[in-house]
Amino acid sequence: MSGKIRENFGSRFTVVMALAGSAIGLGNIWRFPYMVGEHGGAAFIIIYVLCSLFIALPIFFCESILGKSTGKDTFGALEAVAPGTKWKNEGYVALLGSFVIVSFYSVVGGWSVDFLIRSFTTGFAGETLGEAAGIFQKMTSSVWEPIACLTVFLGITALIVARGIEKGIGRFAKVMMPLLFIMIVVIVIRSCTLPGAEKGIEYLLKPDFSKIDGPAIAAALGQGFFSLSLGVGCVLTYSSYMRKEENVLYTGVWTAVFDTFFAILAGFAIMPAVFSAGLEPSAGPSLVYETLPVIFSRMGRIVPVIFFLTILIAALTSSMSMLEVLVTWLVDQKGISRRKATLLFFCACWVLGCVCAVSSKVFSVCDFMSSNVFMMIGALVFALVVGWKMSRSEVRSQFTNYGTSHKAGAVFPVVWFLIKWVAPAGIVIIAVTNLL
Repeated sequence: MSGKIRENFGSRFTVVMALAGSAIGLGNIWRFPYMVGEHGGAAFIIIYVLCSLFIALPIFFCESILGKSTGKDTFGALEAVAPGTKWKNEGYVALLGSFVIVSFYSVVGGWSVDFLIRSFTTGFAGETLGEAAGIFQKMTSSVWEPIACLTVFLGITALIVARGIEKGIGRFAKVMMPLLFIMIVVIVIRSCTLPGAEKGIEYLLKPDFSKIDGPAIAAALGQGFFSLSLGVGCVLTYSSYMRKEENVLYTGVWTAVFDTFFAILAGFAIMPAVFSAGLEPSAGPSLVYETLPVIFSRMGRIVPVIFFLTILIAALTSSMSMLEVLVTWLVDQKGISRRKATLLFFCACWVLGCVCAVSSKVFSVCDFMSSNVFMMIGALVFALVVGWKMSRSEVRSQFTNYGTSHKAGAVFPVVWFLIKWVAPAGIVIIAVTNLL
């Protein structure tokens, strides 16, 4: 590091909001509802919650312990806990993963910019579902429109990150995250009061375990894992900016609670409207950009605006955490100023993002590599370093704030078992299932 005093998020509320913002992204709004639809409704939600609790959350604790205890980027944290070893090389995987994700994620974030503008201007009222699908297909098949929108999205992300941890990311998170929840609740209320919405509500509340099979369990396991933005150093990096008195257990549990609660709210925002319109709940990823604009436009002009603003904010809070991994590395390891580091990675991510925007094949490769290679390797390394390289007493000390947190001390034996044995096994299962 350069010798400067390291920034921190300040209040506990800001820390939790920033971490929750990193976790809550397009996966909660876009991916979770259609996966619920594909895998049997409420039964899938139950499996998802269990997977988040017993596999995803322990990995979150691993990253948080590494970041908070060292106050360093991914490279520096792994070098500090495992000096003279090759574990720090995982830093390259985290950097590459974050770089690739920011790049192609900005394309999807750009779609939300495009549809938010459309909601404000032309709207979707009077269009059929087929016409709405045509709008999305025309937009994604063009060249300059997706590039312009991803530039706006990535530019907003970079401007917030360039302002720093407290004045940039922290301030954005503590204002926008409560607003995000308010907006999704507004949509939930409107969606659940539509004629025929009770069928969608029942679908989300009444479990049908006959539809739970191997692929459904694997999907729930993967969703719980990906939803918390694990494996590419986001949690580690944000935790490195936590105050030393913050509690790993507290921040981790509340982040998981907010993330899971938001995903379930997204389900109640979308599925009742889908059932009300007489559509299949297993419509797939096309729900958000091809189906829902028309459905929501029938509820009034303001609902599509609120919906796509919700998507945009959620996408921004996640993209900021990924870009921060890259920026923190340059600042810590290379001594480059935050603004210059942000500009450098904005340019690099913009170039790859443009390629993803005009090539569906490159976009798909980036998506696949991020989910099935970078995140998997990173999560496994973090779990192994904390569970097998660090001593039990050292991990317990960090987890309990040097023995001052009695609640953390009471649950530590269970957490230690999950970190050491269950989490690594879960990661391997997810990786093998996804690859096959």
